[in-house]
Amino acid sequence: MALTTGAVWAIDIGNNSLKALHLSIAGGVVEVIGFDNIQHGKIISGSGVKPSERDELVALSLRRFVEQNDVGKDEIIISVPSKNSFARFVTLPPVERKRIPEIVRFEAAQQIPFDIDDVQWDWQVMEESGSPETKVGIFAIRNDVVGVELAPFGGENLQVNYVQMAPMALYNYILYDRPELCRSDKQAVVVLNIGAENTDLVVCTKSTVWQRNIPMGGNAFTKAIADTFKLNFQKAEKLKRTAAMSKYARQIFQAMRPVFADLASEIQRSLGFYTNSTPNVKLSRIIALGGGTKMRGLLKYLQQTFQIPIERPDSFKRLSMGSDVSAVKFHDSVCDFGVVYGLGLQGLGLGRMESNLLPRSISRSMAWKAKARSITMAACLLLVVSLLAFGRGVLDRVNYNSKQSIRQKNERVVQDAREAKNNVESHKSQGEIYEATIQKKFDLFKYREVLPELFETIISSLPNEENNPDQKELYRAFADGDVKTILQTPRKERKQIFITGMSAYFVGDVNSAKFIEDDLRAVGRAGKAAPTISADISTVDTSSPWFYPDEYLEEVGIVPGAGTGAAKSAAGFLVTVIGYSPYKNIGELLEPLGVENDIDKWGFVTRLMHLDDVVDGNSPFELYGKGNIQHFNLKIAEVGGVVDMPIGIGVSESDAAKAAGTVSVNGVNKEIWRDPMTNEIISKFVEVDDDGKPKIDRYGREIVAINDHWFRLDAKFVWRDAPDEVKGLGTAGAPGAAGMMLDGF
Repeated sequence: MALTTGAVWAIDIGNNSLKALHLSIAGGVVEVIGFDNIQHGKIISGSGVKPSERDELVALSLRRFVEQNDVGKDEIIISVPSKNSFARFVTLPPVERKRIPEIVRFEAAQQIPFDIDDVQWDWQVMEESGSPETKVGIFAIRNDVVGVELAPFGGENLQVNYVQMAPMALYNYILYDRPELCRSDKQAVVVLNIGAENTDLVVCTKSTVWQRNIPMGGNAFTKAIADTFKLNFQKAEKLKRTAAMSKYARQIFQAMRPVFADLASEIQRSLGFYTNSTPNVKLSRIIALGGGTKMRGLLKYLQQTFQIPIERPDSFKRLSMGSDVSAVKFHDSVCDFGVVYGLGLQGLGLGRMESNLLPRSISRSMAWKAKARSITMAACLLLVVSLLAFGRGVLDRVNYNSKQSIRQKNERVVQDAREAKNNVESHKSQGEIYEATIQKKFDLFKYREVLPELFETIISSLPNEENNPDQKELYRAFADGDVKTILQTPRKERKQIFITGMSAYFVGDVNSAKFIEDDLRAVGRAGKAAPTISADISTVDTSSPWFYPDEYLEEVGIVPGAGTGAAKSAAGFLVTVIGYSPYKNIGELLEPLGVENDIDKWGFVTRLMHLDDVVDGNSPFELYGKGNIQHFNLKIAEVGGVVDMPIGIGVSESDAAKAAGTVSVNGVNKEIWRDPMTNEIISKFVEVDDDGKPKIDRYGREIVAINDHWFRLDAKFVWRDAPDEVKGLGTAGAPGAAGMMLDGF
């Protein structure tokens, strides 16, 4: 398949939207130079949508595409759904190579379940490595179906050059973009393209492909919701897309549960048929594409059902972005572009499948049109060249002898050009040295955005307007410095966490790395730096009501001294977070018990455990080893308590203020710590009576008022996307250090 214009438009018109991808190739690299994803006015396969309305919706989307994009003379390749097409793979008897077309036509007449004159069909040899047999794929589509698919393009004066089946386009995509998954015919990868009305299941090996259409997709979930809640299709679709944020999420997912089971059962049945017919092929992975994969919980359910790893791509490995293309917007639609990517590869001559179901009448018309234009242009060009050559010959003969000086001048110019060319080549060689030096300097800036992103991710898990909307006025008042509004909420009712210190150190292997001493040290009674808090919980004041004993740690899944097992090596960060909170139950803010399924009640630590749900999209970080105190350690103590307190917790009163004060513990003046904004006392202190004497309870003990609590969290975070070049770098003894002290969060 030859590309004549240097670029190709691949278009896939689905039930929900029109997907288009504009690809070109230069220097062996495929580049995206344009794309579009146009949503139809409504889902064209939804209930109540008539065929005439469907045609109008498709025409409107295609017209909008033409208005938004310069199609020009670039070739166009489109897809047809698998449910409207036919594919069969047969093994031919041993024959001479030149007789294969004759045998294939005979097989096509036998295999295609329609009159051979009523269909458009094509075939392709599917060579298996080391196999003496010749296997061919036969593909067909009825004339009336392909006519319906081509009609909207004719209405917009767009000339379609190729027509391909969607499953074969997906096969092209996998073999080109993920060749490591199909290295032999003994290992297969499954492509699952979940659309609105149908699901394409394509099993791919290095030289073979098997496909099955499952008549079930995203609309099945919508219909289940519509039937359960007595809604029309459009309202049910909207409810499905917002199910995760709805307060009726549990009821919505309960309504869709039977559809989950039915879809998994159909996929399992298809895979079972394939594995029974090809017992020597192992299914290694499932690549999930299509709009249906955006449904929360679906891929996790399928993976648990099949026990096969499922991957939802967030980018294409071998596709580069053009300078005028928004990479962010493109990656938002990656899962919708699997079919058009494979179509584009075929249009560029890089696809494994090259069959074309374009009607032969259209193909012949295009071929003759191109030839006629070429013949006319060639004749005109020949005539012009002949006339110019004759005239030039006559003119040169007349002027040759009189132009000797001009020829000499030309020779000098040529000589100067040669010298200039040699100079250019010399400077180019020097330029390569300069480019290498520049690149070395820029390498210093690699990955500099990773640490700020980690800190931002941790901070986003704190109590705030989004996580604790019941106290949004308090958070706004704090941000505006409105002390009066802050004081309207009793201090012990304020769901706030103030981070006073945070550090992070890069390590090549988080499993074996140990927490090290850093600059976040405790402050002794004289205000001097005390030793770093030990990793052993035995130093914590166990009389504190918020101290975490072993029983609590075991209940929340932290087992002191638990082994790490056969954990894999992973690069990441050792993070220490220090802060304090005025809330009466700091444990509820950090990690409340029994709220795993209730996002609104999650605490700071709970959110760190579910970063993919907290950040927008998949988080590049993952909390590691939550159940092992060697990897995760949380300590809580009272402000002003027995355990030495880290720096930055509140503001200490001056020595003069302490000398004049009446607050004491056991008759000795003690340092008092206050809130830097509201000036409230945040440390524990002995209450005094009107005479300035300590209050005594009936047992003769001084009455102590307990206020805020401070905490220290030592945790490990895996850097999921860590490049191979940094894995293994940085250890606990010599980490890739990157830390900071934060004051006033």
